[in-house]
Amino acid sequence: MIERQIVCADLSRSIDDLYSNGFRLEVIYPADEPHTAVLTRGRERVRLTSRPDVAPPEDALPPFAAEFVLTRAGASPGHGRAGMLYRDLIPGRLGGRYIASHIVIPGGGAVGDWVHFHSLALQMIYVRRGWVRVVYEDQGEPFVMEEGDLVLQPPEIRHRVIESSGGLEVIEISAPALHPTFAEHQLQLPNGTRPERLFRGQRFLHHAAAASAWMPSDGEEAQETGMHVATGGLASVRTIRPREGAGIGFEAHDGELVFGFVLEGSAQLESNGKHELHGSDSFVIPPRESWSLTAATPDFRLLHVTTALLD
Repeated sequence: MIERQIVCADLSRSIDDLYSNGFRLEVIYPADEPHTAVLTRGRERVRLTSRPDVAPPEDALPPFAAEFVLTRAGASPGHGRAGMLYRDLIPGRLGGRYIASHIVIPGGGAVGDWVHFHSLALQMIYVRRGWVRVVYEDQGEPFVMEEGDLVLQPPEIRHRVIESSGGLEVIEISAPALHPTFAEHQLQLPNGTRPERLFRGQRFLHHAAAASAWMPSDGEEAQETGMHVATGGLASVRTIRPREGAGIGFEAHDGELVFGFVLEGSAQLESNGKHELHGSDSFVIPPRESWSLTAATPDFRLLHVTTALLD
């Protein structure tokens, strides 16, 4: 294999130039604002990068670094893979352990995606607005995810985004923050149905919100997703709404990530002081700290995600 590195100013344009010369994409990273890609042609292998100072992703998870994070709506998104716009919800990445992104596809129609997979420990996608048509390895025919739906993408499952509505919005959470996306050149999707298959100990999950009941709790109602079972206890995800006139208290979490994204409405977060929350705001609570939500409007909805100790 003949290997070389090319340092470029515009990664997307340089990839297109190599495509026109018969190269094909093998790997690209990160998903939000990619800076490095590997392409091949026969026995040639080219590493394209606009950030030669950045080390490639490592196999081991970086150490978890807890902190309180409050990210407000309105920040300008960056351009990510396949023309998607990414807004970073955890800028400090909790030591590189997690990335959370508010992803938007402004125009509807076909998405310029390809069959691919990710090398990581955990990844979930939740639809906030619109719809998206996707297909997954061993999960049958393509299907549509709608508002409130969620998928767990187990490690290395092959998949592709096919088309979306205009203004699609999804929340994606992955660990670790820096992970490679590999192009799959052999497997064609759909490829059949094996719903019980495990991918590195995790089972694919498609949670359909329309078929999920709201279950009452102390101060809230919640739609559970089945994430805890599908991940073998690594993560839990639910959508929360307040019960009339009630505040919502949350006990200290013994794991790692405690993440919230405001889907609708407003409320006051009480943790590290008091903070007004509005739509598209997000936050991270350090583990082993209790917190609460008060003064929630009737339309308030929160995506609530927690993880165990990933190690």
